Amino acid sequence: MERESTIRVTGRGMLRLHPDVTRITITLTGCYKEYAESLKHSSEDTESLAALLKELGFARKDLKTLSFSVQEKTESYQTKDLEWRERFVGFEFRHILKLDFDSDNDRLGRILYALANAAVQPEFRLSYTVKDPEASKNALLSAAVADATAKATVLAEASGVKLQSILRIDYSMSMPDFEMRPMMGDMMMAKFTTNGSVARSYSMDIEPDDIEVTDVVTIVWTLAK
Repeated sequence: MERESTIRVTGRGMLRLHPDVTRITITLTGCYKEYAESLKHSSEDTESLAALLKELGFARKDLKTLSFSVQEKTESYQTKDLEWRERFVGFEFRHILKLDFDSDNDRLGRILYALANAAVQPEFRLSYTVKDPEASKNALLSAAVADATAKATVLAEASGVKLQSILRIDYSMSMPDFEMRPMMGDMMMAKFTTNGSVARSYSMDIEPDDIEVTDVVTIVWTLAK
């Protein structure tokens, strides 16, 4: 039996998306001798942060936990005999949260000012993303399929054959990174303005670049003469 002829082509989709959502990733940390004490302070700091953001118009549900851990912390020290040893420091909690909102530099300035002057003194990092990453992922896959089809059509016509049915489609199930990070490091410095009075905001003038994402799809067609 004659083996069926096939063609395998990989298509690449690319999108440039203008970010419309600002994301602030906030990290709360603390270390205490007792495990229960560390949990207690973690809860208190989180609620203090939520109360602060409530004053800025956010609901409690807007503050999302990305990760939470409590781990035993040790440190190295040198004895009088010049030997290095480990000793217990305490239980360190680390609570990482995110806050997403429609991009607005004025609102961003007020939030950053509040965080920088908060009693809990969290670390925070700024990034940008899109409202509907799933729709963008679908558009990216469609572009990759179209690219693969166009390439396969050119190759088939140049070879004097025609594309028939699709045997298989292979594509990545991973989500492309739709987050754009314009600032390195956790703590950010912003320009302080008073406008003739006591300032309650930082003056932010940030225009994030477009987010460029790519994905690939591999399609196998049967061929006919």
